[in-house]
Amino acid sequence: MKKLKNIHPGEILQEEFLLPLQLSAYKLSKAIGIPQTRVSEIIKGNRRITADTALRLSKYFGNSAKFWLGLQDDFDIEEESVLKASELASIEHYEHKAA
Repeated sequence: MKKLKNIHPGEILQEEFLLPLQLSAYKLSKAIGIPQTRVSEIIKGNRRITADTALRLSKYFGNSAKFWLGLQDDFDIEEESVLKASELASIEHYEHKAA
């Protein structure tokens, strides 16, 4: 079974919010008070969504900051699990032994 591509939160921002609402990165950046380059870098997948950005996006779009941070955390965990697969495989699970 083929594994699905790990989706960066910036792609979700672009495809599920900006495009349907016909918003540009420039308009969004002005509306939420951050540099346009930050929004563009997030959309390109070159920048993380920080707590500050998550709060601003949640206020603007009417969802929670945890939604945006959750997307970022899910992305980061998947990326790290792939990058560190062999290292993580060598870690043994802790088992408590009764005294």
